[in-house]
Formats: sequence, C-alpha cells, structure tokens
Amino acid sequence: MMQFLWRYIDELIGKGLSMEILAQFFWYMGLMLVPQAMPLAILLSSLITFGNLGESSELTAIKAAGISLIQSFRSLIVLTVVISGISFYFQNNIGPTANMKIGQLLISMKQKSPEVEIPEGIFYDGIPNSNLYVQRKDVKTGMLYGVMIYRMTGSYEDQAIILADSAMLQATAEKKHLLLHLWSGEWFENMQTDAFGNSAAVPYRRETFTAKKIVLDFDGDFNMADATSLSNDARGKSLKKIFHDIDSLNITYDSIGNAYYKDEKMGMYFTPKINKRDSLAAIKAGMANNFNIDSTYSHLSASKKSQVVNDALAKTQAAVNDLDFKSMITKDGDKIINDHEIEAINKFTVALSCLIFFFIGAPLGAIIRKGGLGIPVIISVLVFIVYYILDNSGYRMARGGMWSVWFGKGLAPAVLTPIAVFVTYKANKDSVVFNIDLYKDVMRKLLGLRIKRHVFGKEVVIEDPNYTNDAMRLRAISNDVGDYSKAQKLVGMPNPINVFFKYHPDHEIKRISEEMEDVINDLSNTRDHYILSELNNYPVVSVKAHTRPFERKWMNIMSAVILPLGIFFYFRMFGFRMRLLRDLKTIKQTNDNIVRRISDMQTIK
Repeated sequence: MMQFLWRYIDELIGKGLSMEILAQFFWYMGLMLVPQAMPLAILLSSLITFGNLGESSELTAIKAAGISLIQSFRSLIVLTVVISGISFYFQNNIGPTANMKIGQLLISMKQKSPEVEIPEGIFYDGIPNSNLYVQRKDVKTGMLYGVMIYRMTGSYEDQAIILADSAMLQATAEKKHLLLHLWSGEWFENMQTDAFGNSAAVPYRRETFTAKKIVLDFDGDFNMADATSLSNDARGKSLKKIFHDIDSLNITYDSIGNAYYKDEKMGMYFTPKINKRDSLAAIKAGMANNFNIDSTYSHLSASKKSQVVNDALAKTQAAVNDLDFKSMITKDGDKIINDHEIEAINKFTVALSCLIFFFIGAPLGAIIRKGGLGIPVIISVLVFIVYYILDNSGYRMARGGMWSVWFGKGLAPAVLTPIAVFVTYKANKDSVVFNIDLYKDVMRKLLGLRIKRHVFGKEVVIEDPNYTNDAMRLRAISNDVGDYSKAQKLVGMPNPINVFFKYHPDHEIKRISEEMEDVINDLSNTRDHYILSELNNYPVVSVKAHTRPFERKWMNIMSAVILPLGIFFYFRMFGFRMRLLRDLKTIKQTNDNIVRRISDMQTIK
C-alpha cells in the first residue's frame, strides 16, 4: 500500500481533497491490493505456524503419534483451497469494480487543481478552451516561465495566441474560475468577422503588455470524471466480460487487417494475374533481348536518372510511412488484446499462488523450526520478491509481445511449483537440507576454518583419570609426532603427481589423532584446573586435508586437468600441511606440559 501511495502522491498532495474522497481512494486501493496480499499472508502465516510447532517440539509429538506431516496439512490444505477460491471470486467480481473506481478517482484528481498539474515542456489541455505551454516552473513560488497560450474562443479563425515572459495561475475563492496573471508579453488575436464584415483593414489585433490578468472559466470543485476512457482497461472487467471483449477485439482488428491487406493488394504491390504460359514467354523474351536493369539505367540521361531515383525514393518513403501508420494501429490492437488475455490468466495464477505459497511456507517452517517474526519474515519476503520479479518480468515481456501470454504469466508458477514440491518432499522425509549448522560446517571445511576445543570441568566425576597410563601414552604420542614430522617432510612442497594421480592414504596421523582424543577424553575427568586449561590448547587435527584435495580419485584428476582449479587446491593443501606442522608442535609442547604436571602431582602425593 505504501508503494502504491508514493506512486500517486502527486495526485493527492495540495489538491484540497476532502476526507470523504481520500477515504474512497484508500478503500478502493486496499480492495485492489487484497489479491496480492493473500499469497504473502498465507506464506508468512504458514511459516510462523509450523515454525512455532517445530520449535516447541509439537511436530515431533505429532509424528510420534503416527500422524505424518502431510496428514497434519490436510485441514489447512482445504482452508487454503477455500482462500484460493475466495481470491478468484474477489478478482473476478470485486476487484474489477475497485480498479474502475480508483482509475476514475485518479482521473478526477488530476483535473482538480490544474495550477499544480501543469507539466513542463509540453502543451497542457486541462483548462477548458485553452492549451497552455510552460517552458519552466517554480514549484515553491508557483511562477511559470516561458508561457505560451492558445485560446480557442469561437472558430478556428478566431483563436488567440498569448506569449508571456512569466505568469502565475491561481484559483479564485469560490473555485469556479482561474485567475491568470501575465507579465511582459504580447497578445495576438484574429478579429471577429461579424464586427468588421469582410473588411481586411484590421485582420488581427496585437497587444503588448507589461502586466495583465485573465479570468478563465473552471470548476475547481471535485467532480467525478467520466469513466468512458477506462473502457479498454482489462483490470476493470470480469472474466466473462474479458472473453466477450477479446472476441469483439479480434473481429475488429481482423477486419482492419483484411482492409489493409486489400488496400495493399490493390495498391502499389498489385500485380496483374498472368497465366503460366504468358509468364514463361515474358521471361524468354527478356532473356532473348538480354534485358539488364543496370545497363538500361546507365543509358539514361543525367536528368532522367535523377528523376527515376527521386520517384523510386518517393514511392518507397510513401510506402514506409503508410506501413508505419498501419503498424501503429495494429500494435495498439495487439497490446489491448494481450492486456485482456494477461488479465484473464492472472485471475487464475494469483489464486493458484495461494496454494503454492502454502506448500512452500508450511514445509519450510517444519524444516527450519523457527517461529516468531524473525526468520519467517525474512524468508517470506525473499520468496515473495522472487515471485514478484518473475511475475512482473513475465507480465512485461508478454505485454510487449516478446513472449506469448501463457508463457509470461505462467513463468512464476512454473518456477515456484517445483520448489514447493521439493520442500514438501524434504519436510515429509525429515530432511536436513535447510539445517544451517550443516551449511556452516561445509563452509568451514571449504575455507579451512578451525574448530576451537572446549573442555570444561565436570561437577560430578565418577572415575578419576589414570594419570600414570595417560602420561605414558602422551610421551608415546610425542615420539610418534616427531617421527611423523621427519618422515612426511611437511615443510617442503608435495609432489603434484603423488597428490593428484598417485595418492596413498595416510593412516598414521589418523591413528595419532585418535590416540590423542582418547587421552583427552580420559583427562577431561580431572579436577586439576591446570590440566583442564592445557587440554583446551590441543588443536583439532585435520587428518585428510593435507594429503589430497578430494576423497575420490577421479575428482582429484579432474581438478588437476582444470589447471586454475588444480593450482588453487594444491596451494590450499600446502597450507594445510603447514598448519599440521604447527599443530604437531603444539601437541608435543602440550604433552610435555601435562606430563610435567602429572609428575608434580604424583610427587606431592
């Protein structure tokens, strides 16, 4: 509604409209926007409803009772179908009337105060019996500059032309007349023939003035304009009326097309009918005489050549102008017919979008499991923006004739329907396709981001750690880490052939990591704060990223073949090797600190 309001704000501000007229405007505007609001309302409400159910674990309870997600949708599906029917009825019966009324109001508002409505650089005919041209205007002061006025008083011969350097147009207090103040101008007027008979002594009157006032008849009260000009607006018609008018328009423009065809057939493109024998004889005669248009033209005199070229250009230009005029009429007819067909299909697609948005919103709410007005509003707006862009693009392409009408108006439902089917299927199968944590984990692995270890002291410890055994295992891990670093040569660049084509799995670092995690799990039962602090210094080791880009051999080969991609993954893997080298040094240092602490604890005992 705000978008619609700002679009027509110029017609509302400064017109002196009564509250009754403004109330009618907003009422009909609201009625016109109801069909557009229904799909978004269903999308948002279904997202919030099932998001709340999922967040409070009520969906889990429903499924535990043996009721599937689709079964829980049944009553809401019936309700959505009813709403879709109401939407169709509204567009077919109430919407057209609202469109006609608001169009009539807008036309009436434009005619309310012409002193505000006068545009720059074009002739304005909103004032009766006058055409007003303004070169420039000052909106703040109301001054008009470079004014030219054509006054049509009686007949064509009695017109007056007024030129003025500046002017100001104001309505009188009773709103029945307009007072035009003119400064520094001239008045040209043909004299009335009745006053001077047939005498040519005073053919016209010319007046130069410094300042002048003219009173123009104008009813400034708000009067509802005639809605005849809106008769071709398809948005103001029901489905029955649209189909009836499409038939009438097709008949009308088909007859116009047939008339144009007959004109061209009998005009310059007309060729007399000759039989096959005569045409063959003419061709043979031309070949026998060696007729050549270029040689014939070259034998003409200079004046004849110029005449022939000018005649040809004149005929061609006349034909082009004639076809341009006729194409303008036929294009207008095609545009009107397209508008009617678009509006007929739009009544069905908008009603269908209510059902499509339900099957997008409800499953998404069940998958995301977030209620309230946070994430549901964001998702609803994003989905509706996609729908609006597709629908508006299809509308413009179909209206302009670039696409067929059914394709343009069916684009948005055709794109959103598979999405609705997909999310409904995933929600019914309890898929985690929209699990944010899953995507965070994928991005973390792709970017090589590290997970920080968090080990906290336990309030209740059932079994204390085996410090002696853990210390021995940590010493062994430190020795294994040193041997592994020397054997793998992590400091140097790896061999690309071994990386992409001759990969051998690295089980040793995986074994060391598992052994370290087992010791950390046992020592996490300690009550010693120093050991707990040191446990958090252990890095989470990536045991595969330093060996090859992908798990599958064919993917490694493909990344090597695509050279820029292979270079990226090669240096990425080298970065992981350097990080692993730093992690091994950290592991060894942390092991020494914990072993030293365990030794001190045993000495104290």
